[in-house]
Amino acid sequence: MNGTPPLFTPPPDEDQERMVEAVLFASSVPVTLAELAGRLPHGADPAAALARLARRYQGRGIELVRAGDAWAFRTAPDLGFLMRREVLETRRLSRAALETLAIIAYHEPVTRAEIEEIRGVAVSRGTLDALIEMGWVRLGRRRQTPGRPATFATTQGFLDHFGLETTRDLPGLKELRAAGLLENRPPPEGEGDGQPSLFEDGKED
Repeated sequence: MNGTPPLFTPPPDEDQERMVEAVLFASSVPVTLAELAGRLPHGADPAAALARLARRYQGRGIELVRAGDAWAFRTAPDLGFLMRREVLETRRLSRAALETLAIIAYHEPVTRAEIEEIRGVAVSRGTLDALIEMGWVRLGRRRQTPGRPATFATTQGFLDHFGLETTRDLPGLKELRAAGLLENRPPPEGEGDGQPSLFEDGKED
């Protein structure tokens, strides 16, 4: 009936913003819009609250960023050097794991056979298991081809760890070489720049 007040009056916008802010700060992992909607009172608009928070934190020491379908507070990119000590203390991936992760990130969804074709060597089960255990790689849908092989893809945790909104934000060859993730040697004769030298090493796992 027209003119009938709603049964539940949503909190004021300012309170909704504070609620979303509190949930994000308390969470150790990015929080999706659906999860926020499930925690906020009936009638609240978490999407609008996120938009206001993003504007309010823009240019601050911490910013509200999107990682896949979720949101989290993260250190501003220009202040990343302050976290260098923590980054250096994390465990390093083996070369085989780094190559495999890069192939999955740039070619997902990709099967094990396709990974091996790009690398030119066999991929050990332990390498894939380690990436899955770290939460950076997940099993995708099976291909509708003979044998129905499983595919591998990156996770929301991968995007969050590397500060990416989507895999489309992955760096190009120039950025990878500057970060030391690619060798600075020229590609073999006859090969273009379309395939990173990261995939050229012939070492076994």
